[in-house]
Order: sequence, then C-alpha cells, then structure tokens
Amino acid sequence: MSGTASAVVLQTGGPAISAEAASYLAGGLAALAVGLAALGSGFAERGIGAAAVGAIAEDPNMFGRGLILTVLPETLVILTLVTVFVVT
Repeated sequence: MSGTASAVVLQTGGPAISAEAASYLAGGLAALAVGLAALGSGFAERGIGAAAVGAIAEDPNMFGRGLILTVLPETLVILTLVTVFVVT
C-alpha cells in the first residue's frame, strides 16, 4: 500500500474493509490453509506408502508399522481443520 493510500484510509477514520468482506476473506484463507495442508500430506503419503508396501512385501510383520507411518501425515490435516474451527 502506498503512503498516499494509507494516509487516505487513516484520515477517513473508517475500516479499510467491511466486516462482511473480512469474514469472506477469513473463510477463503481458512480454505486455502486446509487445501495446502491436504496437498502436502498427500505428497508425503505418496513416498511413505510406496516404502511401506515395499517393506510389507519383504516382511509381512511390518504391516502395523507401515500403516501407522502411512496415516501419520493425515494428522497435519486434522490439526489444520481443528485450528480453522477454533479460530473462525
């Protein structure tokens, strides 16, 4: 924001954006946060899942450990959803 534009906003005394616009902006940013967390989680699960399947193919006793490690990145998305519900 340029100096002139910020001076105009400060001189009018009103908010820079309305409460309704701020609500829409918060919802959009929350959706972006959840989407990016899910994208990162899926990217991580791709490599972990391939390694888990390879380990299970060699040793069937590794199933439990492979399952836990495959599901672990999903906690990131769950924590993001909890944060969104707490903040909004």
